[in-house]
Amino acid sequence: FVDSSWYYLRFCSPHDDQAPFDRTAVRYWCPLDLYVGGAEHAVMHLLYFRFFTKVLADAGLVEFREPAPRLLNQGTMHAPDGKRMSKSKHNVITPDSVAEQFGADTLRGYIVFMSPYTGDAQWDPQGINGIHRWLGRVWDLCQKPARKSADREPQAEELKRWVHKTIKRVTADMESLEFNTAVSALMELTNALQRLRPALEGSEAWGWGVRSLLTLVAPIAPHITEELWHSLGHQRSIHLESWPTYDDALTLDEVVTVVIQVNGKLRDRLEVPRGTEMQSVQEQALASKRVQPYVEGNQIVKVITVPDKLVNIVVR
Repeated sequence: FVDSSWYYLRFCSPHDDQAPFDRTAVRYWCPLDLYVGGAEHAVMHLLYFRFFTKVLADAGLVEFREPAPRLLNQGTMHAPDGKRMSKSKHNVITPDSVAEQFGADTLRGYIVFMSPYTGDAQWDPQGINGIHRWLGRVWDLCQKPARKSADREPQAEELKRWVHKTIKRVTADMESLEFNTAVSALMELTNALQRLRPALEGSEAWGWGVRSLLTLVAPIAPHITEELWHSLGHQRSIHLESWPTYDDALTLDEVVTVVIQVNGKLRDRLEVPRGTEMQSVQEQALASKRVQPYVEGNQIVKVITVPDKLVNIVVR
């Protein structure tokens, strides 16, 4: 337990032969941003891990008292029968055998897609096929078109919004370690690209959309994206590319749903273009056949509006 309590300090300067750790390097790298480990270590390793750090702080050797401000316990993998995988139970599925059949990227994608990072997951031999098919669709999207085409404005604009929305979602999911929902967002973008392919394939918008997809998928499936990246003519590794950025204005839906209430109770919903004048929305709400029975014969005291979200008609 002694060695495992301060190894993170040694990692900052592993080749230092003059001291256990270089204090300048430790000052730069530590404390750790995040510690990921199993909950079974909570009453042993983590106690020593924290205790030794506090001792070193008291001795003036480090400048912090907590080795990591954030702890995350990953979930456990369960066998198809629901029992927790364990060497003693002889029910462990080795990753090598799965990778040999489906490829390492499919295995990686399925593991992070199965459940939230902190949740338990049950291995489903059939479930991995879905990730395998998805990566196959990504591969197919990157095959060079036989012709070049001009951007068709409506479809190009739709794709632009899809990409910006996906960048925003995946960025947030990655930062919060919600990898399963990140994969879901990437699947949705893949489906959008497939749907828009007949109109845009070979255009500038299409090429940008495919490149954006590959860049976002790269952390999940590093091998297939690297190969596809080079097949598109890029010389540098995809893993050296900058993470894509998004325009927040393009992540907003063009059409919004406005809730119509009468005295705080839901009576109808209206689909209107984003930014529609609330006076116009109010008029549509009052003209709604679902709203009129609750308004007719009553005095309208006031109308409360929240742009792009709500119209609440107060009557008595």
